[in-house]
Amino acid sequence: MACPYLSYRRSDGDLEFDTERAYCGVVEEFVSPMRADVCNDRHELDHERDCEFYLDAESD
Repeated sequence: MACPYLSYRRSDGDLEFDTERAYCGVVEEFVSPMRADVCNDRHELDHERDCEFYLDAESD
């Protein structure tokens, strides 16, 4: 299951993108494709274990 803070956006409010980009709701910014792999639990990664952004948000 993907991170609940991850979304994909085609715009940053000012600019339109050709493709959707990964956006992290915790840090409120776009993240790299490699970071999105963690968010999507790909390659044996787990956002609940491997993402410091998620861990910080859930510990508050």
